[in-house]
Amino acid sequence: MTTMTEHVEQDLRAAGLRCTAPRVAVLSELRAEPGHWRVDEVAAAVRGRLGRVSTQAVYDVLDALEDAGLARRVQPAGGAARFEARTTGHDHAVCRSCGAIVDLEPGSRSPRRLPDVGDGFVAEAVELTVWGRCATCAEAATSEDRAVVVTDPTPHPDPPE
Repeated sequence: MTTMTEHVEQDLRAAGLRCTAPRVAVLSELRAEPGHWRVDEVAAAVRGRLGRVSTQAVYDVLDALEDAGLARRVQPAGGAARFEARTTGHDHAVCRSCGAIVDLEPGSRSPRRLPDVGDGFVAEAVELTVWGRCATCAEAATSEDRAVVVTDPTPHPDPPE
């Protein structure tokens, strides 16, 4: 039976990367807990496995994994870069309130082709980001809207005619 670490090492070698302890730890963490990891979260998890590792080393590993197609950077406009192990074509929904990122499955949108931009620009990818509020933030906003109570009991004078 092949362990997760052995799968990670095989994938690193197949991508032409050496199997260093930080690379194995970073990719293992990304795969163990699927999601959209901030660099500081990856670094903390890797430190739990290896002890000491610099944040710069984690950045370097994430860049190498992204270049090799083993990790994907998700960076919504104005937000911190996040990383995920899921590299297959999918898009994201981002909560404007809390920053949560949710994967949109390929079947939830129509396929897009690379646009002909013109002026010699060579398009490489098309990504869709849906902006809104996650269920928790949407519910909180609705509750806040219901909680608005007028507390001024004095009648307002009639406007002048």
